[in-house]
Amino acid sequence: MLCLILLKKIFIYYFNIVKGLINMAVEILPEWLANLDDEDLNFIKKFILASGSLKEIATAYGVTYPTVRLRLDKIIQKIQISDDTQNEPYISLIKRLAVNEKLDLNTAKILISEYKKTKGVN
Repeated sequence: MLCLILLKKIFIYYFNIVKGLINMAVEILPEWLANLDDEDLNFIKKFILASGSLKEIATAYGVTYPTVRLRLDKIIQKIQISDDTQNEPYISLIKRLAVNEKLDLNTAKILISEYKKTKGVN
């Protein structure tokens, strides 16, 4: 019985250490990076390894240069939206939905415009 109690205390001790490390890792990771999905992170990794060559990335993915440029622009928009989240979470949500093509751009603009009117912001 004493052995089980000791094992339980040891388990709880190590569990708390691991939990603390996980919390520390989350605090270190910038919010903009945490908001990108795995596919975006993989693209960024390849982009960096290719020294920022869009042509090389296009070849690696088997797509055209404009397709790669569009993909990079969407990632940039996601990062910018993450930076805006602290100021206006609702507007950031609308922008994120538009970037992810869950909401069309015109509707997003109307929603943001109407929201700003209710807040008295231009």
